[in-house]
Amino acid sequence: MAGKSEIEVLIGGKVYYISGYESEEYLQKVASYINNKISDFEGEDAYKRLNAQYQNLLLLLNMADDYFKAKNRIALLEAELSQKDDDLCNIKHELISTQIKLDNAKSELNDKDISIARLETELKSK
Repeated sequence: MAGKSEIEVLIGGKVYYISGYESEEYLQKVASYINNKISDFEGEDAYKRLNAQYQNLLLLLNMADDYFKAKNRIALLEAELSQKDDDLCNIKHELISTQIKLDNAKSELNDKDISIARLETELKSK
């Protein structure tokens, strides 16, 4: 297990010290995501008119929305992957079945070739 990282990040124009077991790059990425969300809202007049509590609530709601949309997207992709795995498994079974049929047909053809050769030999010997 990696050690605990403690780093300095800038969020909303203020310096914070955060720590976690994730890499410093990851923690910076999280701080950057939060900063981007804040920047998205700070350009809107309606956001500026809200008190700090409602501004924070709006940020939290939007981040939760992003989270649930990403989670839903993951679930859809996992379902799609599972379906493709099932399809691949079915195709492999079909391939094996077709290969067995081909092998049987080759065997029958070989048996018929042997029978024809035997009959030709008998015919020539008469």
